[in-house]
Amino acid sequence: MRKTDLYVRVSTDEQADKGYSQRNQEEVLRRYCEINSIQVRNVIYEDHSAKTFIRPEWKKLETNLKKYMSKIDLVLFTKWDRFSRNAGDAYQMINKLRSYGVEPQAIEQPLDLSVPENKMMLAFYLAAPEVENDRRALNTFHGMRRAKKEGRCLGIAPLGYKNLRSDDGKKYIGIKEPQASLIIWAFKELGKGILAADQVRQEVNRKGLVCSRANFWMLVRNPVYCGKIFIPKYKDEDAHFVPGLHEPLISEPLFYKVQDLLDGKKRKERIRTTIEVKENFPLRGFLVCPHCDRMLTGSASKGMYSLYYYYHCVSPCKFRYRADKLNVIFEEELQKYIPHPAIEDLYKVILNDLYKRRTRQQENGTKDIAEQIDKLNARLSKARELLLSETIEGREYKEIKTECENKINRLEAELSEASGRQNNSRTISNLLNVAVNVLSRLDLIYKEGDIRKKREIISSIFPEKICFDGTEYRTFRVNEAARLMFLFNSELWNKKNRKKDDFSLLSGLVASPRIELGSKV
Repeated sequence: MRKTDLYVRVSTDEQADKGYSQRNQEEVLRRYCEINSIQVRNVIYEDHSAKTFIRPEWKKLETNLKKYMSKIDLVLFTKWDRFSRNAGDAYQMINKLRSYGVEPQAIEQPLDLSVPENKMMLAFYLAAPEVENDRRALNTFHGMRRAKKEGRCLGIAPLGYKNLRSDDGKKYIGIKEPQASLIIWAFKELGKGILAADQVRQEVNRKGLVCSRANFWMLVRNPVYCGKIFIPKYKDEDAHFVPGLHEPLISEPLFYKVQDLLDGKKRKERIRTTIEVKENFPLRGFLVCPHCDRMLTGSASKGMYSLYYYYHCVSPCKFRYRADKLNVIFEEELQKYIPHPAIEDLYKVILNDLYKRRTRQQENGTKDIAEQIDKLNARLSKARELLLSETIEGREYKEIKTECENKINRLEAELSEASGRQNNSRTISNLLNVAVNVLSRLDLIYKEGDIRKKREIISSIFPEKICFDGTEYRTFRVNEAARLMFLFNSELWNKKNRKKDDFSLLSGLVASPRIELGSKV
């Protein structure tokens, strides 16, 4: 009596088809074996595509047939498309099975392969399901491409979005909180150009967004977040972007700015606020030694009853100062930049005037951007004329078109952002009120803030190194707004005390002439 293994296969999209169900196939195969007196050894159930023979259960069956070579006569299945949907791979597998002494056979499409003419029928049985499979895949591909061109985001929604279905049954993606807000924060931080991408990822992970390094890199490169859908190149159609139907999380200018920073096209501004420090050393990374001009560090010294914290230099000059006392002196220094109530209105008027001047410059910048867009459109039109006159080839035209369209997209995004800034000029009065209110409480905000907030305040006022010589602070440059406030306060108090103008005490602006910078005493 001949022995056989029964091979029962369904793919995921065939599960619902009653004619392809595993129970139906097994029942038909067993009935055939009973009628033809064939002994069934094993029944192999497969739930995998037949595009290749890299299938878990088939690999096990192949290993078993090789192990018990010539002890199994047949491998039975219902139709040849259950065996394979790839004609080339099928011929190779048939020859391999024959080398094991096994004959593959479809009971509903039986063929005697010892008859040469039957190989023509075998080719038809194998090619028909492959053609059907290819046609189905092509229809799916064109359908998905058409949906993308209409602005739909397909597949699993990216992080920050969720898959939804409208009343008419169409699928779309909607914003998912709190992930969306964290992603917006991440893009804004990257756009500042201060922190590296992985530092932003670690920070946003601490805030609650679970994202690996590789996934975060793909996230910040995904144009979906600025409302764009990417259409890849296909045949003669170039790759391009289309507006999405979903709500964007960030603006196009911010997205392009982040891409330029990640690509290294824009210089990242490295500041010392990225240094991880303890609560006792908010000034670490900002202070330099008054003797050797090296950066001061901070550490704790164990006393008899407790720890004592010091800022100190690591060079032989051995400069050292109690951290708590130096921190208190710095808090007193901050009070110099708190606006006096008498000049708050004057401060607002001056800042408002400065803002209007810069707005005029932005208007000129908007005109420049519009002129650049017009020039690129003119260049594209000229290239089109050259193509029609056969002066340039189609390949050259495509390169010019791609280059111009990419530049136009970015310039249009910049133009939109610049126009938005001009529209927001009406809110400058409210912003100034908020800013002055914050400045009036600068010392309290600094005292009550955490270490990150303190270092943000320090870096915003003192963009360069700070030197403490044991008595007072001095720096080479101060933020322009802080410098203006310092001058206002100094002038006001000089008038009140009827003193002459004496700027030699403005240690926050420039060092006193009697102190030599960057050299040992």
